[in-house]
Amino acid sequence: MTEPPTGTPEDAGRTATKATGTATATVTVPMIVAGICLAIPFVAMLWVDSYSRLTPAFIGIPFFYWYQMLWVLISTLLTVVAYTIVRRHERLRQSARAREAGERA
Repeated sequence: MTEPPTGTPEDAGRTATKATGTATATVTVPMIVAGICLAIPFVAMLWVDSYSRLTPAFIGIPFFYWYQMLWVLISTLLTVVAYTIVRRHERLRQSARAREAGERA
């Protein structure tokens, strides 16, 4: 018969990570900020009561329309911010892994 594994589940995950060379997913502050940047436009557009009106008009365009067009630009900017945060975070993780691998060798 097979014996049950010894140690805690956390230990098993660490050894599997070291054996396969893959990193485990961790939730960090930059990733939370990036997620919030991506969630803000969804919340703004799903909260219909905030923009379902005609006034104030902007250069003759009812509020309902220009508010949504403004969110197209804001969403683009927030997506760029989230992308930049994630890319920077990934570069830092890769350089830390490379440094760690260099110290082991």
